[in-house]
Amino acid sequence: MTEAAKIVESRGYGRVILLFEDEASFGRSNKPRTCWCKKGVRPRVPCAHIREYRHAFGAIEPLTGNKIFAITHKCDTIRMYFFLKMISLAFPDDIIVLVCDGASWHKNPEIVPYNMIIVNLPTGAPEMNPMEQIWREIRTQGFANVMLPTLATVLQRLGNTIHSMSRETVKSIAGRDWILSMV
Repeated sequence: MTEAAKIVESRGYGRVILLFEDEASFGRSNKPRTCWCKKGVRPRVPCAHIREYRHAFGAIEPLTGNKIFAITHKCDTIRMYFFLKMISLAFPDDIIVLVCDGASWHKNPEIVPYNMIIVNLPTGAPEMNPMEQIWREIRTQGFANVMLPTLATVLQRLGNTIHSMSRETVKSIAGRDWILSMV
């Protein structure tokens, strides 16, 4: 019996939920992306190198497409604590198995809510976390080859892009065979 199953059985919780978590930065500094244009025409893509950005915490449930995001001005243990609390409150009657990378702010056992188990991915294996591909999709849909005039515009674009991403899109990006076989 897995650790999560033992806790569920002993505490009388509902179900076990598998979430994948990661953080990303979004700002006014952009990287040109590939784009289509007429043959023989070199595309013009605006580029800015302004060091003004915010961090986003994100967690997804590959089986249902549920998503939880928080945008903060810093990425540290305190912000991670509040994000974990937010996730815990979203699923108060369930055990949450949260898979994340080995960032230092993920490893403090004092910030983990009562109904959560954190599992760290092996070092150097970001491809195992489907949240990485969700960030790529957000960057492609909302930030590809645009130069945004203010940080407020960046935050509005980020919020709109996250909000417009459907559950089906999340499931299609995150639904890996090895994840589906675990359930």
